[in-house]
Amino acid sequence: MADAVLYSFRRCPYAMRARMALSVSGARYEHREVVLRDKPPQMLEVSPKGTVPVLVTAEGEVLEESLDIMRWALGQGDPEGWLDRDDPALVETNDGPFKHHLDRYKYATRYEDVEPEEHRAAAMEILGRLDRRLDESAYLCGAKRGFADIAIFPFIRQFANADRAWFDAQDWPRLQAWLARLVDSELFAGVMHKHPQWKTA
Repeated sequence: MADAVLYSFRRCPYAMRARMALSVSGARYEHREVVLRDKPPQMLEVSPKGTVPVLVTAEGEVLEESLDIMRWALGQGDPEGWLDRDDPALVETNDGPFKHHLDRYKYATRYEDVEPEEHRAAAMEILGRLDRRLDESAYLCGAKRGFADIAIFPFIRQFANADRAWFDAQDWPRLQAWLARLVDSELFAGVMHKHPQWKTA
């Protein structure tokens, strides 16, 4: 029996970053793949808000936020020193303004009176700043990947995939190279294996 239980959804960017931290940490956990339209009652019992990821530790502590799961995992083991390469303000910009514009660009039909091009333009300003920052080093906080990179990366990937040809045509060579390194990493490939929907026997 694994020490912890993770309720996850493969394509959720929040769950991706949690899984990447859990993977690199070497923490033991049981993966439970959730189908969002058919959420297991066991998950809703421990986390009524019904969003993924959710981690239940061996001690029964429930972590409902992906950044908290990342920090918990890295507290178990941080072989690459990710916690030394964090930038809370950068992550906050990603989770706040960038995510706001990303949703209204990629999923414009879900919102009323939204012009997706306006939100794409606003997101572009944030991405331009990241590209300039990456002029100083290969990753956001130095020469090696760290907490800030992994926390932000799944959302940049989602933005890029909304219109890949357009994204690749932008003048963001450093950001595009950074994204490619993370997408092509063994770590990311390892956490993107498909799991069947988890159900109790």
